[in-house]
Amino acid sequence: MSIESDLERRVRVLEDIEAIKRLKARYWNSVDNQQWDNLAACYAEDVVFESPWLGRMEGSGHIVRVLKRAMKNIRTAHQGHNPEIEIKSDTSARGRWALNDRVEMPDNKCLQGYGHYEDEYIKENGAWKIKSSVYTYLLQKNS
Repeated sequence: MSIESDLERRVRVLEDIEAIKRLKARYWNSVDNQQWDNLAACYAEDVVFESPWLGRMEGSGHIVRVLKRAMKNIRTAHQGHNPEIEIKSDTSARGRWALNDRVEMPDNKCLQGYGHYEDEYIKENGAWKIKSSVYTYLLQKNS
């Protein structure tokens, strides 16, 4: 491999990592602002999502419908940190994110949690999408 092609490959990997970081930020912003079309655009069509509250769900349309219904009177704030992103190929990657979130319920109760996301990503038509996501809480506090 020539120096130039190695440099091009390394730059492409860095660009892909940055694109995945922007994808995950767009995902959390879409959830927090209840922008359901934007959220759907973050997912691969056959995405699998697992959470402690909603269980295992499959398919972008189904997941968005469930979240829209579940979050009707709820406000959230998600903060993702410390991304560990591995580009596995030109079209697949995986990532792990630390998470802090706050969920404000209609009865003025608030849940604050800490945990992590384990994600798989796929590049479709030049854009990274979430292929699978497992959300695990490590600690939750009620107030």
